[in-house]
Amino acid sequence: MALHRFHWRPHEFLEMDRKEKAFVIASIQLELKKEKEEHDRIKSKIRG
Repeated sequence: MALHRFHWRPHEFLEMDRKEKAFVIASIQLELKKEKEEHDRIKSKIRG
């Protein structure tokens, strides 16, 4: 997801140090959570 979204090549992610990778992964998880909440909110509006 992030590799595609940020136009990163896999080697760019692999070259990051452990803390950078952890930050990227945590950021992705937060973004996915927000997207899921938004999806669920819209879905519940449609259902009534």
